[in-house]
Amino acid sequence: MSQAPKTDRHEETAQDELPKDLVELAIAIAQMPGDVRMKLEPIMNKVIDNSRRRRRIYTLVQEALSQLRLDMKYLMFDLEATRRERDQYKSGSSDD
Repeated sequence: MSQAPKTDRHEETAQDELPKDLVELAIAIAQMPGDVRMKLEPIMNKVIDNSRRRRRIYTLVQEALSQLRLDMKYLMFDLEATRRERDQYKSGSSDD
């Protein structure tokens, strides 16, 4: 009972690894007597699911921030290019 069963095989990545403490707790619960284990296993499964969900959300946020940083770099490049074009246009039109 070290990990809850997965529904999607493609989700099994290094990102879904559980913290060591959580794995140790799951192993300890699995070794408990039946009545205690039956009470704790559903709670442990919820904790494992929540941990995986938080990890996925964290990864999505990191990816979104990386994409935002890249988009900002492109926008800054475009802004500078537009300013250069404007300045060239202004300097060229005043010579007429």
